[in-house]
Amino acid sequence: MPLRLPDKLPAIELLKHENIFVMDDSRAHMQDIRPLKIVILNLMPLKITTETDLIRLLSNTPLQLEISFMKLKSHTPKNTPIEHMMMFYRDFAEMRKEKFDGMIITGAPVEQLEFEDVTYWDEMTDIFDWARTHVTSTLYICWAAQAGLYYHYGIPKYPLQKKMFGIFPQHTLDPQLPIFRGFDDVFQMPHSRHTEIHRDDILRNPDLTLIAESPECGVSMVMARNGREFFITGHLEYAPDTLDREYRRDRDIRDDVELPRHYYYQDDPEQHPLVTWRAHANLLYNNWINYYVYQETPFDINKIE
Repeated sequence: MPLRLPDKLPAIELLKHENIFVMDDSRAHMQDIRPLKIVILNLMPLKITTETDLIRLLSNTPLQLEISFMKLKSHTPKNTPIEHMMMFYRDFAEMRKEKFDGMIITGAPVEQLEFEDVTYWDEMTDIFDWARTHVTSTLYICWAAQAGLYYHYGIPKYPLQKKMFGIFPQHTLDPQLPIFRGFDDVFQMPHSRHTEIHRDDILRNPDLTLIAESPECGVSMVMARNGREFFITGHLEYAPDTLDREYRRDRDIRDDVELPRHYYYQDDPEQHPLVTWRAHANLLYNNWINYYVYQETPFDINKIE
């Protein structure tokens, strides 16, 4: 089934060129189907890029999804046209009475700040609390994963000596979980971060389950509340060229930028990136939608609690 997206969203035309079937609101209203309502709180600087990356992954489910975009009232993005934000995003304050089957909260370029020093921290924690009673299952990505683990469970983050940057092999610790259905024993995940969380902190908390990790990059996935919350420290949603663009951007302004590991063919930045994570990324998002959203959410969305 197609995705229901706001009319004229740039991702629609971009994804049509990839033969991904998407449908705008005008056409979707002609179908008598109860779609799953998914809300995305997009904190990344390049909003349109992140929208397209996430919609690409969500498009593989056979279920019809209605996608909404949330923004913060306490933060004005600098890298996305205000017209785009006004047309496609709504403030949390406007959406707080609504309920959603699933939610995705993205990373943000603030990870080297203390959580309480982030200018929109108060609004973020309000959203974290709201999600627990208004959303069936929530994916927290990268900085949002660290922030959610800190706010809900008191898990601290720690600075890294150098940036965790590249594609790293991950090991599933409980292959029987539905989120890993169809997975291989090892899967790849992009990472781009300056901080980390420690496995010992996760293991000491009985409310948290460490479900995937890497000998190179540490904790990668944590589950809580029987799958109503997933915390993913990497970026399975990244497009093939995302790390390449980030590397070349930073290389032009600093002299301490290292190559992303396990990324370029023969570790040569003049060669093409090796895409080793896309299949498992599609599988993980499909499993999340099927087993933790569709199978768990009530037909009457107002009964989510």
